[in-house]
Parts: sequence; structure tokens; C-alpha cells
Amino acid sequence: MGNARNVAFWLVLFLLILALFNLFSGSGNTLQSKTLKYSEFISALEDGKISQVTLDGENVRFRDADGKEYITVKPQDAEVTQLLIEKGIPVAAESQEQSGFQTFLLSLLPFALLIGVWIYFMNRMQGGGKGGAMGFGKSKAKMLTEKQGRVTFDDVAGIDEAKEELQEIVEFLRHPQKFSRLGGQIPKGALLVGPPGTGKTLLARAIAGEAGVPFFTISGSDFVEMFVGVGASRVRDMFEQAKKNAPCIVFIDEIDAVGRHRGAGYGGGNDEREQTLNQLLVEMDGFEANEGVIIIAATNRKDVLDPALLRPGRFDRQVTVPNPDIKGREKILAVHARKTPLGPDVDLRIIARGTPGFSGADLANLVNEAALTAARVGRRFVTMDDFENAKDKVMMGAERRSMVLTDDQKEKTAYHEAGHAVVGLTLPKCDPVYKATIIPRGGALGMVVSLPEIDRLNWHKSECEEKLAMTMAGKAAEIIKYGPDDVSNGPAGDIQQASGLARAMVLRWGMSDKVGNVDYEQAHEGYMGNAAGGFSISAATKELIEDEVKRLIDDAYAKAFEILTDKKEEWERLAKGLLEYETLTGEQIVRVIKGEPPEADDDGDTPDDGTAPSVTAIPKTKPKSRRGDGGLEPEPST
Repeated sequence: MGNARNVAFWLVLFLLILALFNLFSGSGNTLQSKTLKYSEFISALEDGKISQVTLDGENVRFRDADGKEYITVKPQDAEVTQLLIEKGIPVAAESQEQSGFQTFLLSLLPFALLIGVWIYFMNRMQGGGKGGAMGFGKSKAKMLTEKQGRVTFDDVAGIDEAKEELQEIVEFLRHPQKFSRLGGQIPKGALLVGPPGTGKTLLARAIAGEAGVPFFTISGSDFVEMFVGVGASRVRDMFEQAKKNAPCIVFIDEIDAVGRHRGAGYGGGNDEREQTLNQLLVEMDGFEANEGVIIIAATNRKDVLDPALLRPGRFDRQVTVPNPDIKGREKILAVHARKTPLGPDVDLRIIARGTPGFSGADLANLVNEAALTAARVGRRFVTMDDFENAKDKVMMGAERRSMVLTDDQKEKTAYHEAGHAVVGLTLPKCDPVYKATIIPRGGALGMVVSLPEIDRLNWHKSECEEKLAMTMAGKAAEIIKYGPDDVSNGPAGDIQQASGLARAMVLRWGMSDKVGNVDYEQAHEGYMGNAAGGFSISAATKELIEDEVKRLIDDAYAKAFEILTDKKEEWERLAKGLLEYETLTGEQIVRVIKGEPPEADDDGDTPDDGTAPSVTAIPKTKPKSRRGDGGLEPEPST
């Protein structure tokens, strides 16, 4: 629509200019006339070859005996009229004066062009919003109705507690007298807090769909513009629209874009963002009550919001929308698989067991990738193998089978990955090994993924120490096999991840007796600067922290080195198995370590079916691919 209006505007403007040009340019016949010298005109007149003459100011248009038209310009002192009359030639004259209307249009044309161009560019600056160039202060909130697709609580799964919290809002919008007769007041606002992709926006739409009321949606960034005062004006206009459609719901997505702490940034109290926030605070709970207007906002950065937004009377209710548990994941998968034909071997509960830590958006992406995988090979329905392949792609990245690796590079990668797997299987508190591969995926030449069997909610010191040992096993394997002089940069990612985990243990989790139970993260890392609440620490404390971090990593490396030395035969066997088969699942790894073939002989087991405990989970935080990293491990959620 916007492009069509722009084209129509320029087309009308062009036609107007063309019409005015034709109006003032004189007769079109002038362009078709042949120009002659004045002396040639006099000669033709003396010879009697001219049949008709038209005088148009200094221009003299005439026709010869054959009817051809010519034009010439007479000198200022030439008396042509009397000479023509003497020759008996018909003479016509045209007026040189323009009408008053033509003069008015001619004077108005430049101003009309300037105004038209100004309106066009101002409309483009405002994105073609309401009111065009004069709509700076108009709200950009869009009202959604059932025409855009009605969403109900049946379309929202996996966050039952959050739905129960917001069910009262729906009941109030449906039956307000149920609460008012007891003196109860519905919360004026609800703040949805949770990680990205957990369904905060979908939940807000479901509230509007269940209540059957108008639903206005706007992003926090839509309030702030380059012009001072525009954001506050848009807040006022948004609430005016909402009052006209009350009862209704106003959903502000990513409210942290406009609701940050006041005074923390540049600009002081005159900052445009702060003026917008002040207006929002007044509209939500000021002198005038907004009856029937419920504000729902979403953010995943509650810590940066201004305290005035979170007080009772504004966002009375704060609803946490976390990543779903196993039951929630199964329900979410069922919702997203409604339009996907599933094969008889697909068990959504097994898939849910294998995806702890996945958000609703991650699960939707998993179902979509499985459908694309099945369509790519020409299947009419999605099988369990398609889900397994899709899960590997989401977790580890797409395979890069076209990448050319030398035999030496493959061998080093195989021994590196085998070291991770053997140490992970040996230490009891390490997560079960899900899969090992030496096929490049994403930015990694190979990887081992260990997966928790259940949703992990916290970490213990012994678990962290064993995880550090598994992480450092890749470098220990390379040094045992090739010596310290031939170690590669493959363990770079392992070292980075081990350092992050060890620093978290020392700085935040109080797992170092020497450092103690003090949170040193902000001061040690310079987070937000000392002016924003950080504190200074002495050089001795910094040195102690780094010594403790190094001690944890060195102890973990020594433990991994000891395990691989004791289990060298199993480690060598697994490395050769990876060189032969390239990818091994959890059960297959155990078989290869024992010297057995990866596949079962007669019982028909399929280790990749997702039923074994060791292959039915993914980490809380999905693995991150790193270039040249042979040992990729998931970082624990903190």
C-alpha cells in the first residue's frame, strides 16, 4: 500500500507539471514549424508566395502557396503589418497577455512542488505512519482482531503456572462484577519475564483471544524517535486509543527498550527515553484511572527496568515464563506437530526427554527441521530418524562433509574426541555421552556432546570438577598421543570453556575455600564500572582468584591425564572406531570401547532410536561450535 501511494503521488505530480507546461508553452504547432530568416520571409512576401500570416509578438508564422507553415522572428523596428496589408495578405494576431488564473497557477507551481516533496520525505521519515508527515506523535500500536487469527490457551502449552496466573485477567475481562462485588481490583499490569522464545508474546495474544477483547500490540522501540517529545506523545495517544476500545489489552513487547533505569545513561533527566518512561508511568497509575485498560509487557532483562515500573499499581503481577519441563515440552511438541503428519514410530515423549532446556521456539524449530528433512528425501510423513537428524542439526550444526581433511587431521580429531568420551564415561557425575563425531559441523572439526538425563536445575562442586576434567581431556589426549611439542590449537575452545566454568565456581558460586563466599564477578571483570555499584578489590585478591582458577583447571587436566593413561587401550579402541565409523552414539561408543561392533548382532536394537538413557537428553545450554575445536562441551546453565 505504501509503495502504491508513493507511485501515485509522483505520477500525479508529473502529470500536473506536464499540463502546466503545455498550458504556458504556447501552441504545439510552433514546434512543427520550419524556421526561416527574416530576409527570406521578405523575399517570399515580395514574390507573392505567402498566403496567410499570424502575428504572435515577435514571432511571425506564415503559410506559403503549398500550405507549408514557417516561422520567423521580426526585428523590433520592422513594420510588417502595414506591408502585409498593402500586399492584401490575410493577417491574424494572438494576444500576449495571460489570464489571471494562468498567472496564479504559474506563481503557485514552485510552492506546490516544494510542499509536495517535503510531504513525501517527511512521510518516508515516519515510515508512512498514521497522519503522514503530521503524525509524529501518533501511536504506532496495531490492533489485532480475530481476522489475524485467534489464539487461545489451547495454543499455549508447557507453561501451565503462567497461564494460571493470567487466567484471572481473562475472568475479569469476561465477568468484572465477579471481582468488583468483593472489593477486588484486577491488576493494572502484568510483566512477563523469561528467556527468549518461551512464548511471552503468544501468551499475551492468548489472553486477548480468550477474553474476546481488542488487543493492541507495540514494541518498546516504537516509542523513541529522533524528535524530542515524540515518545511521550505516542504514549498518550496509545492510551487514548485504548480507552476508546476499553476493555482491552495493550501489549508492549521488549519494554526494556524504553523502561530502563532513569539516570543511568547519557542525557540526564532530559533524555528522550526518560521522558517517554515518565509519561508511561503517569498513564499507568496517575491522577486519571485507566479502567478496563490492562497493560501486559514482556522482557527477558528485568534487572535493567526502572523500579517505578515494578511497584504495585503499575505492573502489579510479575509472571515468570521459564523454559518448559519434560511434560511441557511434550505438550508443546504436540501443538507444533498438529499440521505435521507423523510416522508410526514417532514418540513425542521420547523427543521431549531428549530436549531438556529447549524453549518453545526451539521445539517449533525442531519440528520444522524434521519436516524439512523428511520432505528433502521425499517422505510422506516424518519419522523418528528425521527428528534425530533434526536434533543433531539444531544441537551441533549442519554437517560439512565437503570439507577436505588430511588423514593426520582426522586422526588427531579422533583421538581428541575419544579422550573426551572416555573420561566422560569414566567419571560417574559427568552427563552421559550422547554422541561423538569427527565429521565437521558448524565451526568445529568434531565434537562430543554429553547430555543430562533429566532437567538440570543446579550444579554441585563435584559435578563441576568432573566436568572440568572431561573438558580438558581433549588436550590431555593429544599430549599423551603426540607429545607436548605436537599439541594443536584444537583445545582452544576447551580451554575457553573450562576457564569460564572455573571462574564461575570461584567468582560467583563460592566453590573455593581460599576465596570464600563473596561475589567478586563485577569487581573482577569491571562489569558496569565501579560507578554503577561495583567495588574495588586488591591486587592480592585478584592474584588469589586467578591462582584458584588455575588450580581447578590444572587439577582437572591431571585427572583427565591419569584416566586416559590408565584406560589407554579403551581410548585407542574408540579413536580407531571413530576413524572407521565417523559418528557413534552413546550405546555404540560403549560397544566399541569393549571391542564389540557398534551394532547389535541379533536382537535388532537400534542405538539411534532415542530410547537409551544416554541418548535421550541435550544440555541445558546447547553446544556452541568453535572453529578448530576438537572437544566441544556444553556450558552449564547458571
